Amino acid sequence: MTYSFTSLSPADFEDLARDLLGEELACRFEGFGPGPDGGVDGRHAKSGATTILQAKHLRMSGFAALARQMRNARPSIDQIQPDRYILVTSVSLTPANKKALADIIGPSLINASDILGFEDLNSLLRKHDDVAKSHVKLWLSDTAILERVLQSASHNFTTVTRAEITAKLNVYAENPSFGQGRKVLESQRILIISGPGGVGKTTLAEMLAYAYIGEDWDLVAIRSLDDGFARINDSRRQVFFFDDFLGRIALDERALSTQDTELGRFIARVRRTPTARFILTTRAPVFQHAKLVSDVLADHRLDVAQYLLDVGIYTRRIRARILYNHLVVAGVPIEHIRALYDTGTIKKIIDHKFYNPRIVEWMTDASHIEDVAAEDYPEIFINKLNDPESIWDKQFQHHIPRRCQHLLFSLYFGSQYGAEIEDIQEIFEGLHPLLCQKFGIAWDAKDFESSVKVLEGGFIAVANGRISFINPSVRDYLYRYLLDRKLLVTMAAGAPTPSCAMRIVDQFKKLSDLTPNDWRTFLAGFSALVQRLNTIPRWKRIPSNPTNFRAYDTTTSDRINMLLLWWKLSGLKIFLETAVAIATNPTDQFKSWDDARALPTILANLLSAPQNEKKDTGPLAVAIESAIRKMLGGSLDPDDLERVVTSIDTNKANLGHMFDNEINTAIPEMIENVSDNLGHVDSDSTLSDYILTVEKLANRIGYNSQAVESAKRAIQSRIEEVNENAAQDEELSVTGEDVREDTFDDQDLKNLFEPLLAEED
Repeated sequence: MTYSFTSLSPADFEDLARDLLGEELACRFEGFGPGPDGGVDGRHAKSGATTILQAKHLRMSGFAALARQMRNARPSIDQIQPDRYILVTSVSLTPANKKALADIIGPSLINASDILGFEDLNSLLRKHDDVAKSHVKLWLSDTAILERVLQSASHNFTTVTRAEITAKLNVYAENPSFGQGRKVLESQRILIISGPGGVGKTTLAEMLAYAYIGEDWDLVAIRSLDDGFARINDSRRQVFFFDDFLGRIALDERALSTQDTELGRFIARVRRTPTARFILTTRAPVFQHAKLVSDVLADHRLDVAQYLLDVGIYTRRIRARILYNHLVVAGVPIEHIRALYDTGTIKKIIDHKFYNPRIVEWMTDASHIEDVAAEDYPEIFINKLNDPESIWDKQFQHHIPRRCQHLLFSLYFGSQYGAEIEDIQEIFEGLHPLLCQKFGIAWDAKDFESSVKVLEGGFIAVANGRISFINPSVRDYLYRYLLDRKLLVTMAAGAPTPSCAMRIVDQFKKLSDLTPNDWRTFLAGFSALVQRLNTIPRWKRIPSNPTNFRAYDTTTSDRINMLLLWWKLSGLKIFLETAVAIATNPTDQFKSWDDARALPTILANLLSAPQNEKKDTGPLAVAIESAIRKMLGGSLDPDDLERVVTSIDTNKANLGHMFDNEINTAIPEMIENVSDNLGHVDSDSTLSDYILTVEKLANRIGYNSQAVESAKRAIQSRIEEVNENAAQDEELSVTGEDVREDTFDDQDLKNLFEPLLAEED
């Protein structure tokens, strides 16, 4: 492959030159910035002899510009008097060019072969492929690899363009976190990237995922653990990416409790699968809170710490490189950069206690500084770091109409990961008329369409039939803006789905000093939704693929839980009556994969409630009990049966021996018939789980050992059948980066940024 080096900044190119020549010459070049004496980008000293390396990355220039710069550098080279001088440049060179440069450089150049141009660098990179891979910005910019990424990176729920990937590569500041992440993924197969909002968790995760894609792995970006279980395939090399898996704003303890066991199971599943990797990102405060309420994350046997990579603390060098890359790639006017440099603001930015790459990205974007005078730029930059909320506040409050604000509300309550356009439109058409009526605003049927056009590119991204926030900081801003009692009470009446209603309720919980009357008034607004709750589907058909369905809304058991909570908070009977109606005759019948864990817990909570509450919930308890018995009486795969039995056993203190007869019948039936129900399973890990499950359930009731062995043989036979034609992939061997103590003082900072101004001069 041939690299163009266009994705590299001058500083990136210097790093590459040091590493590549160090590998070729079997030595280590010390980083040695340009500084006042100039001309030194790398230095190696041994036995009294000094080798100096200089890197010249002239992406937009040619030989004439290189020759001019080398004439300017000649006095510095002569002053240093190295024993050996090596020049590395991204400019393509002919033999005549090298001879001319040799004459310019003078006696410090021992041989013209110590001048390496474009072709020479690519030859060395082919020889030292591991160096290329360690510089991910360079490696991913290769045309063939980029095409592979583009083909694989249609994330199921978003799309990625060549321009977007290239833009991310250009501003990405390579740092030890990438190498550390690869080491964890290769040793543990799981990586949890944690840190504060805006520090680059998702960017790091994407770079890791893209690197795997470049090595012929499939990217599977998921929005739920169900997505992961549905798509894991032992015969393919897959890297799973679950961005912000605990939620971007606040941890939903109810949702976590229902997913807790699934998370543990999926982590265990990946750990047993050599051809799987699992990358998760989460905000540090949310993760810390989750460990307090999650049995899985707190389980010492899982040892989450071994998977965790905290990217919340950047070294000074990385902060500086992020700012440097954005200034270079965004094409910030030289007078603006000079204003930052001359006023000492660059140092203030990278040392700021609220330093955030998201703010850096914002403040280097051309559209945000085109009307900012150079002399005002430093003060405005610092003000944005002092008050990041101001980034969106003025635009939201004064630059977009109310209908657009209402669309952003709809997206906020629609999904934390973005959502189908039709789903957001449904929420908008529920909330928008009520908000307009409340505040005396005119509205019409075209408001949604026009709002999308106004917001696209500024507040939202629209791609592949989905809408998402253009930047997570928009959602952060809306979280604070929507801590508004009047707005939330108004929107309650317009929630079109239970999932939307749950998110509005979660937001209402964040308000302070709520009284029982506040809750009653607020929850009464959901009465219209509750009356049609049993008609809202759990799944929707995918128009482009009518034989497939997508998850549309909450499970039946989640809806019952929601109604119970609302009844307890408000005392309104409509909620309890609807819960009974749904439990008795659900439109979307209870499913083992959706409801098996939740139903026994709901029943246990009902049976352990105070007596005055139990007299009202008796009919619901009867309906839930009946649903559990019906589920146990159906045809269940081993994992489905394990879900419901485990949940019953977990709640045994309240359920007692209520379901012993059904369990004692269901387990033998599953074991005796397991051989007839394996054709649809094509994962050897899932089948291996089946063996463990059969043993576990059989031991629970002391079932016939011969029948158990027969079932295990049948499962093992299916495993051999599945693996018979499977490709035998070799595990990737990755050499991680050594993490050395990083020092980056004010002189280093000056050395990094001074050339930007010097080249312009």
